[in-house]
Amino acid sequence: MAERIQHSTFTIERDYSAPPEKVFEAFSDPAKKRRWFAEGPGFHVESYELDFRVGGWERSRFRFVANQPLEEGTRCTNDTVFLNIVENERIIIAYTMTIDGAPISSSQSSMEFVKTGAGTRLVFTEQAAFLEGADGPEMREQGTRELLDALAQEVENTVSAH
Repeated sequence: MAERIQHSTFTIERDYSAPPEKVFEAFSDPAKKRRWFAEGPGFHVESYELDFRVGGWERSRFRFVANQPLEEGTRCTNDTVFLNIVENERIIIAYTMTIDGAPISSSQSSMEFVKTGAGTRLVFTEQAAFLEGADGPEMREQGTRELLDALAQEVENTVSAH
């Protein structure tokens, strides 16, 4: 018999010095999103696609490299559907992840972009169902924090380039 589903919800609030339009653009522009979301140390991106619209999708295919919690070469996928988009205000998604073809989680997440003076407060909330073999709530939240750090670097690079 399969293990029970482990449910978890977490919220992360993060402040960025850029206005909501710039932070939102880092989610909607395929080149920018790929840089901070799909690329990085620890894995090799095999493919990345983004169709940013309600009903559109985002697909990432990658393999882990050495010195990671998973074996080198382990294949992972992330398949996202965009459920709701209000430009510069919010994005709601549903996504699933697999490791070597086995489903590990299904999540619904929201990103709220709140203007704070000249900057933005991003409120990220995720509700997840973790299956056997999953990374689990603590690792997922930590991974999300690392992605939001990468987002900060992307946003700062975009703001300083203008």
